[in-house]
Amino acid sequence: MKYRVRLQRSEEGVSVSVPGLPGCWSQGQNEAEALENIRIAIEEYLAVVADELKGEEVREVEVAA
Repeated sequence: MKYRVRLQRSEEGVSVSVPGLPGCWSQGQNEAEALENIRIAIEEYLAVVADELKGEEVREVEVAA
């Protein structure tokens, strides 16, 4: 699964957010580190969502990009 991320550079490094996942963000000293950190953050975000949906009636839908 792929997610679009928004990078913002500053003197401190690179911050990254995921517009499709509200509140999901990370940072790193450089772009490579920030992208690896956001990959981990996305995995953790989705794990929390999956845990919150346990026992709920859930369906998946496919959308064209």
